[in-house]
Amino acid sequence: MGNFTRYLIRRITAVLVMIFLVMSLNFFIIHAAPGDPVTIMTGLENPSKEIIETLKKKYGLDKPLVVQYIKYFSNLLKGNLGYSYVYDQPTWHLIRERIFPTLVLTLTGSVVAFILGIYLAIWVSHLRQRFGETIVSTVNYILYATPSFWLALILILIFSSKLKILPTSGMYDLRASYHGFRKFLDLLRHLILPAGTLALIQLPIFYRVTRTSIIQSEKEEYVTTLTAIGVSKEKLFKKYVLKNAILPTVTIFGITLGFSITGAVLVEIVFAWPGMGRLMFDAIFRRDYQLLLGIYFLMAVLISIAMIITDILIAILDPRIRIT
Repeated sequence: MGNFTRYLIRRITAVLVMIFLVMSLNFFIIHAAPGDPVTIMTGLENPSKEIIETLKKKYGLDKPLVVQYIKYFSNLLKGNLGYSYVYDQPTWHLIRERIFPTLVLTLTGSVVAFILGIYLAIWVSHLRQRFGETIVSTVNYILYATPSFWLALILILIFSSKLKILPTSGMYDLRASYHGFRKFLDLLRHLILPAGTLALIQLPIFYRVTRTSIIQSEKEEYVTTLTAIGVSKEKLFKKYVLKNAILPTVTIFGITLGFSITGAVLVEIVFAWPGMGRLMFDAIFRRDYQLLLGIYFLMAVLISIAMIITDILIAILDPRIRIT
């Protein structure tokens, strides 16, 4: 068994343990939250005890919490994410319809922020005046401190209400029957504002990490040595400084990509994007335990996968790291 295989097995084992602990914690926290899903299901202010007992028995909510916990993980091991109380259908059927829109939104926003953050840091590094860097840093601080929902509303006000060039909500134009490439263009048009919001929120992170790494790399002894022997600044920057400076940014990208899946909830709600954000909001509001646990489980898996891929990429990009 090679070093890489052993490393991968260790990482997957650690991820499985982490998912188990996270889901166990989520299970007890969700069930400890105030509110009764059965009362919400009836739609009545004062439902009778008979109705409540019947519904609790139907969904297994009459059993002790420990029994429900064991049953939940038993079903999870079989690939069964549970049954939604509110929608009266399997949890997986609801989630699988929302996975693609959420992944499209988060991947697009994160990749755009990653690319722009790196290029902005490189551009600032080549500026001869500190004034330009001060302006860029100030704008980044403002973006970093801006709530995602507020920025989303500002973009809607500018590009939809005032300029009327971009749609305010949805993933497609439901009034049009586009197919093929035209449908793809319609998707891109609807994607610009929500993905742009996510990108602007994440941009300061990638810019700051890359800029700091570039400054640190330029102070290394090898840079001084290579400069002394006559290596040009452009070659030195591209071949040595940037190559080393970009590694921390790749690490941050993996972390940000994983957590942007959960962070996209407010953006999805503001833009009525048909992803898991709205579904999770409804599950919380209606105390749909099984649906909420299913969403959290999928998010934990996606975040874990993003972290593993990031670790592997870092090991490939940086020859100083040895997978053992």
